[in-house]
Amino acid sequence: MTSTGRFAPSPSGELHVGNLRTAMLAWLFARSTGRDFLLRVEDLDRARAGAEEVQLRDLEAVGVTWDGAVVRQTSRSGLYNAAIERLTDAGLTYECFCTRREIQDAPSAPHAPQGAYPGTCRTLSTAELEIRRASRPAAIRLRSETHEWTVEDRLHGSYTGVVDDFVLRRNDGVTAYNLAVVVDDAEQGVDQVVRGDDLLSSSPRQAYLASLLGLPVPEYAHVPLVLNRDGARLAKRDGAVTLGDLAAVGLSAGEVRDVILESLGLPGGPLGEALDRFDPDRLPRGPWIWNGIQQSTLRKGA
Repeated sequence: MTSTGRFAPSPSGELHVGNLRTAMLAWLFARSTGRDFLLRVEDLDRARAGAEEVQLRDLEAVGVTWDGAVVRQTSRSGLYNAAIERLTDAGLTYECFCTRREIQDAPSAPHAPQGAYPGTCRTLSTAELEIRRASRPAAIRLRSETHEWTVEDRLHGSYTGVVDDFVLRRNDGVTAYNLAVVVDDAEQGVDQVVRGDDLLSSSPRQAYLASLLGLPVPEYAHVPLVLNRDGARLAKRDGAVTLGDLAAVGLSAGEVRDVILESLGLPGGPLGEALDRFDPDRLPRGPWIWNGIQQSTLRKGA
């Protein structure tokens, strides 16, 4: 199977410059290593009408192209259900009836951080299961046989993170992200995953799950985010941050692309021209701060 990279946005709204920067990096990583590049729309949750079309348009506007048809997670439920059935047949799942509040209020296990699942429903008896089933639908959790797992990351090196009994299917029947992304990447032949470093802590869970399913673990590269002046993740409330917003103040998609490339230490121009200068080892390792000075400079056409 051909080596492949990917970008996988959630169609919850317009992409901002942080999302576009990550997409461009994923494209550069893939193309610089001779990989195909796929686009997968992660629309299991938080899909907003019309958002996908705008996202695809904006990606093309900054030069991010992809191979083959766009894949949508909502058309892949059979793959997810089959994976959960395999885990269940192996005794590696259980039903969970806990609310978010109950999980937050429960004491954490000694090895786990706050918010990790404490295993409340792990050992319910048959009688207890029947009582719980009568009150609310169950989520399906992984019965993890480890507390931590180590992955190798192109930018962060060796990273060890917590693995708890994470959700595979929510109690509303929607497949959870950690299961879907593992199944999707393996089925699509994705062997390189480039995404924001806010997802680094999810990688041990996903790599461990892949090992249980007998699936390959991709090469990871978790890239720095774009933050606002307060050091928080960039959002619409931070002003002109999407291509649409920036176009309204006179900036073309090409100008935005060039500023993003400059933030990576790469020359402006068509994205393909940056490939010759692209070197992961020379990428900035800290977040890019998007602030008023930058936006003022952009408006002057710099």
